[in-house]
Amino acid sequence: MGKGDKKTRRGKIIKGSYGVRRPRKKTGPVTTGTGRKKASGAKA
Repeated sequence: MGKGDKKTRRGKIIKGSYGVRRPRKKTGPVTTGTGRKKASGAKA
């Protein structure tokens, strides 16, 4: 078990593959600072 073992996390990092032991990063919604809504005018 080591760098050559494709079933381990270290082996997957070396091979550049993904799986149960090394899941891909969850990509959330991409947000920027300019994506905010402007506040509406004064309340009556």
